[in-house]
Amino acid sequence: MPGESRTVHGIHPVLEALRAHPGDVERVYVLEGSVPPRAAAEILSRARDFRITVERVPRERLAAMVEGGVHQGVAARLREFAYASLDDVLAGAAASGRPPLVVVLDGLQDPHNLGAVIRSADALGVHGVVLPRDRSVGVTATVARASAGAVEHVPVARVTNLSRALEELKAAGLWVAAADPGGDQALWDARLDGPLAVVIGGEGAGVRPGVLKHCDLRLRIPMAGRVASLNASVSAALVLYEVARQRGAAGGAFALTPAKSVP
Repeated sequence: MPGESRTVHGIHPVLEALRAHPGDVERVYVLEGSVPPRAAAEILSRARDFRITVERVPRERLAAMVEGGVHQGVAARLREFAYASLDDVLAGAAASGRPPLVVVLDGLQDPHNLGAVIRSADALGVHGVVLPRDRSVGVTATVARASAGAVEHVPVARVTNLSRALEELKAAGLWVAAADPGGDQALWDARLDGPLAVVIGGEGAGVRPGVLKHCDLRLRIPMAGRVASLNASVSAALVLYEVARQRGAAGGAFALTPAKSVP
């Protein structure tokens, strides 16, 4: 039986849904005169090309539809979000010709944090994001909005057991590195240019001890300030940027060089 529809709102999330998965878009809702002309023209053109109904709605209805979110004058109803499997993520990495790079999130609860992580993942060459089914936020309209539509491009997998998933990633040849304030290795001292899974902990609690046991590296992000830890999405962005730097990212493209082993 088909799953429930979901709603995304905001110019970037709606446009990315139309660009990446137009077949999943069931209807577009527009507040006339509120969308900038260039964005409105592309939204209407893509909807027409794929025979998607565009409905002009009053401000009050659109506000109720997005439950008070910042909609920028547009929303869309999509089919239920399609989560990937771990095998899908690894297959996509293999097809890319680059060393696999996966982000594993241990118990993120804030949809804004998840959206920000997915946005960084898209920008920095991540092949997929892995979430536990329990004790974690899933992909919602708020996540899609916070990701600026990147959730339409980055595969997101949900797994029943995070520790087992890490062992599967290791069996596939990936090293597992956790961002850990108590880690014994500074981020920039680690070799991160080979097949890698980056584990980021939830807000406040960090990576749980039971998950840390399955990690090969515990990376400390050096900081000069007095605050002991960083926001989860900031930590993810910093680690992923260092991975991209070591892989030779330049001008938005990753150099397709042979993978090196992570020590």
